[in-house]
Amino acid sequence: MSLPRFLMSVLAGAALVAGCASQPDPPAATVSATSDPATAVNPVTGEGLPNPNPTRIGNWATLPEGRDWGSTAGLDIDPTDGHVWGYERCASGSAGGLGVNCDSNPVDPIFKFDRGTGEILANFGAGIFVTPHGIYVHDDGNVWVTDFAGNEDGTKGHQVHKFSPGGELLMSLGTAGQPGNGPDHFNQPNDVIVAPDGTIFVADGHTGQNLTTDAQMDEARAAGLTGRIVKYSPEGEYLLEWGEIGTDHGQFRTPHAMEFDAQGRLWVADRGNHRLEIFDQAGNYLESRYQYGRISDLFITDDAMVYAIDSESNRLRHINWRNGVRIGPVDRDMLVGFIPPWDSDSRPYHGVTGEGVGVDADGNVYVAEGPASLSDAGAAFTKYEVAGQ
Repeated sequence: MSLPRFLMSVLAGAALVAGCASQPDPPAATVSATSDPATAVNPVTGEGLPNPNPTRIGNWATLPEGRDWGSTAGLDIDPTDGHVWGYERCASGSAGGLGVNCDSNPVDPIFKFDRGTGEILANFGAGIFVTPHGIYVHDDGNVWVTDFAGNEDGTKGHQVHKFSPGGELLMSLGTAGQPGNGPDHFNQPNDVIVAPDGTIFVADGHTGQNLTTDAQMDEARAAGLTGRIVKYSPEGEYLLEWGEIGTDHGQFRTPHAMEFDAQGRLWVADRGNHRLEIFDQAGNYLESRYQYGRISDLFITDDAMVYAIDSESNRLRHINWRNGVRIGPVDRDMLVGFIPPWDSDSRPYHGVTGEGVGVDADGNVYVAEGPASLSDAGAAFTKYEVAGQ
């Protein structure tokens, strides 16, 4: 992807004043991101940061006739043709559980959309899911989706599914409908990603983000709740895992999303701890990023730019921080761009934006609208066009 000219100039100027890449503690509230060292920007509110994608297009993607949009939390860009993969939760506006979900309303939840027109190019997955959560498209074209909730009968959910591009179910990890913390079980799996060598990584455990005391975290660990990354062979054999609920490096309070950078390092959006954690593929902690807010998802472009979306900051969960998409270079903990949320009475002062994020080859940004933003957005997917397009 070619960066917009003004964003390239901002990044070049930032190199003159940026600090080191690895910081053991969260940075100060302001960081310079322009060629003028006297001009400061605020990563908390996004003030002073340029918006490279100022044009928001709602109701961009197509939905089959007779269906209503449900919420979502993820999307991805097809690595071969650049089109957009995503899912909607079968008309459910919630984040999962009982009631309306993809088990009680078994329509096809997984979509491939033409990135220009929003036309449906593929649609499948009926009868397999309860509540889809994370989605990843590998270089081979196969589509991986997690199912992070269980149904009432205990027969579906808490699994990771691999599909062919045409929708054939090729593999399932985890035990259907049975949450757990062993090698053959998941407990609310959030995301999945596949390394270039075919090894599979699953981010497991959605509960930790709401635990705010040591006593609560102790109780959660004792109850077998998870906050971990689990690694499998390409054939689905358990290899290793790391992490538990907690706040130390290598611990998580909801590892909500994952991404690889060009160096093969695994980035984890540790949502409840308001940070990005970076590991090697053996689970060794390397460094962190703190400028991106309460991160629900991230996308790293071929140009080594991080796009991280904050959908949850509010006066109780992350006071003062504004929702939106924060943009920065892979090699430094700093920001060079910000796509702001839209104002809404449902989240005053913080704004509203979605949960999932992806960037196409032209720099257009796509957002998957979660339960908190669906009613404001009006549809499960929103497109933000690059400036000047």
